[in-house]
Amino acid sequence: MGLDISYEAVAAEAYAHIDSAGVAMGIGIQCDIATPSLVKHGSEKVKELFLRPTISGEKVACLGVSEVGGGSDVASLRTTARREGDEWVINGGKMWTTNGAQADWMCLLANTSSGDPHKNKSLFCLPMDTPGVNVHRIIDKMGMHASDTAEITFEDARIPHDYLIGEQGKGFLYQMQTFQNERINSRRASPVDINGTNGDNGTDNGDNGTNNGDNGTNNGDNCAIQANVAIGAIRPSTRVSIGPLECVRALYYKCIDDFLAGEDVTPLATMLKLKSARLARQITDGCLQFWGGMGYTDEVIVSKMHRDLRLMSIGGGADEVMLSILCKYMGISPDMR
Repeated sequence: MGLDISYEAVAAEAYAHIDSAGVAMGIGIQCDIATPSLVKHGSEKVKELFLRPTISGEKVACLGVSEVGGGSDVASLRTTARREGDEWVINGGKMWTTNGAQADWMCLLANTSSGDPHKNKSLFCLPMDTPGVNVHRIIDKMGMHASDTAEITFEDARIPHDYLIGEQGKGFLYQMQTFQNERINSRRASPVDINGTNGDNGTDNGDNGTNNGDNGTNNGDNCAIQANVAIGAIRPSTRVSIGPLECVRALYYKCIDDFLAGEDVTPLATMLKLKSARLARQITDGCLQFWGGMGYTDEVIVSKMHRDLRLMSIGGGADEVMLSILCKYMGISPDMR
């Protein structure tokens, strides 16, 4: 349709009204994580085979980057794709693969040569029904139960040579560009976007949300809780954004504006992911505390929000990785001295 990333921002705020962050995450994998490199660098053949049915909803996509023991360190991945005639032979495995159990194809990052770990990787479209591709296990998680996460293994899985995305050896670069986009749009499940869910379910639930049931007192009348609600960013009855949440929202819009202007938004996107993820933890923890004993049960949505949004400081690059990136941009990283 020719729409830019600002339209995604509008959609992301609408997704926040879904009571499951896992739904928004599944959409994000399909739209923002597994397909951008294919859109930008894929041949017409692979676009026709994989991109078109993905856009139409006929196929589900997943991303294969993280590995056992590798976590957020993309450069250290060990999965290999070896050229044999007109085919690539793939061996290795991927971990923390969102949509992995139901995906029809994977955007796979693998080593295609030795040498510089930033220049020896390539991206591929890998059909998940390829012989040698196995869903080793579905991972039981603390939260995001609406979104499956799987460990995938490859044992001499063969795909055609032209399932390569873009140029050989450019996979790391392509993936880093996609991560920049992901870190902007992953805010669909963060405090930038939870005005709806936070206002509806976090603090504004009448007697169920404010009465702790222990002594008949109303938690909403407690001065300490009133202060925390104000600091936390949502005024319960009016749902007006204040404080830290509005600051993060402004940074979100700034990232989008700069991205559309063609600027390198890596530092801002990194700050956005770091700050919004930590704010998500602060707000949901505060809302859970507000609910008292009921907040510690599975009977109310706030405990689900607490579990789901805890992922934001881990997935898509842990907080520690975000801090490392910022240190490099500031020129204070130890490996730059």
